[in-house]
Amino acid sequence: MTSLGSDGRSDSPAHRIDTSKPHPARMYDYFLGGKDHYEVDQAAAEEFMKRAPEVREGVLANRRFMRRAVEHAVAEGGIRQILDIGTGLPTEPNVHQIARAVAPDTRVVYVDNDPIVSTHSMALLDEPDTAVVLADLRDPRAILDHPEVRRLIDFDEPLALLLVAVVHFVSDAQDPDGILATLRDALPAGSYLVLSHATGDVHEDHREDAAAVYDKASASMNLRPHARVLDFFGDFPLIEPGLVRVTDWRPEEPPRPDAPQIGIYGGVGRKDG
Repeated sequence: MTSLGSDGRSDSPAHRIDTSKPHPARMYDYFLGGKDHYEVDQAAAEEFMKRAPEVREGVLANRRFMRRAVEHAVAEGGIRQILDIGTGLPTEPNVHQIARAVAPDTRVVYVDNDPIVSTHSMALLDEPDTAVVLADLRDPRAILDHPEVRRLIDFDEPLALLLVAVVHFVSDAQDPDGILATLRDALPAGSYLVLSHATGDVHEDHREDAAAVYDKASASMNLRPHARVLDFFGDFPLIEPGLVRVTDWRPEEPPRPDAPQIGIYGGVGRKDG
């Protein structure tokens, strides 16, 4: 697991960029047409696309879901602080841009475990009330206690927690239920949980061969069925339309008749109380 040292530096050997294995954040960047990846990431991403040719449309649909969910939390939920874990490499529009288009005073903390994400996100620090933290979802307590998180996020006030296309990189052996419970418990009433997760439900081959590409990456891909993804919301009631494919979560326009089936579920829960 990766986290910042007590001095906040990210140049120790543990935090140097590992180019020996594909990394999900850099592969995602390649899927999105970005340039912040290495040959090993490109090769793995190309292999994944051969096995799941809909992936590029899928990641774009996932980002559109994220944008709509953030806009809802800020505009309708009154949220003014966001913790985005597993943020990936900066991609326009970024979460702070989406949120501040609605409410300019929104505070945002980005978290990822890949040093290249931290390095390329440093420009975001020029933005007011924005921070980038090098840490790992698999150590949620370290994220919640991180000084930069605590500087910008007030856990006595409602916030939006974003776990967008990241929990499927946590294996069952790494206790995703415990991780999610720790994070949910830290959220005050009125907070939102925005979560999307890859699934094999919508394809006949369950995309098992595609997911296997990540077996050689720095994190495996763990496709989960609808009921299992729903578990991650705990007792948070889901707002309409519930946990659905990301293309079906409050779409701005009807899907194209020839659109591929996207195997990513998305939902937004709100903590009662």
